[in-house]
Amino acid sequence: MKLLVAAHASELIAFEAEIPGFERLLTGVGKIPAASALTRALATGDYEEIVVVGTAGAIDDEVEGGIYDIAGAIQHDVKDLEGTFGAHVSLPTRVETGHDGLIIATGDHFVDDAETVRLIRGLGARLVDMESYALIWVAQQFDVPIRILRAVSDRAQDGATELWDDVVERCSHELRAEFRTRYGV
Repeated sequence: MKLLVAAHASELIAFEAEIPGFERLLTGVGKIPAASALTRALATGDYEEIVVVGTAGAIDDEVEGGIYDIAGAIQHDVKDLEGTFGAHVSLPTRVETGHDGLIIATGDHFVDDAETVRLIRGLGARLVDMESYALIWVAQQFDVPIRILRAVSDRAQDGATELWDDVVERCSHELRAEFRTRYGV
């Protein structure tokens, strides 16, 4: 059995309630809800793979709309004891999925301003979201393979919050089509 994971119900609007071979998990938005929900699911279930679908903001002008695999994640809302932006006090700076793709920066706030985008780009990320780092880290703790597919919903600039509300359904349909292509269901 595989586990289909999303943070927000809107991201799954195009997905049927029952998909053969998959159980569904809705985590809630942000690192702590994502880590908590996935930990509970993995502690009580036996999954061969975790497949995460959802939206992300593009912070690299060369990243167009579409669906992207995530290769790894960093946190953009942490500093270590020396004050190094993007480095955690005790967690790894970067976690990997084992797949080719883009680096995403995860943080517990919705990125929608140019100055924050500039700082995050300096860490080497090309997309931003609010859950990927936590989901990858938890999957690693349970030794379960994880694939993260992110649909670009916005440019993480002024007005991105309002834009997300308008485009999330389109992103869900794009994700469902990609999911069908990759998993045949």
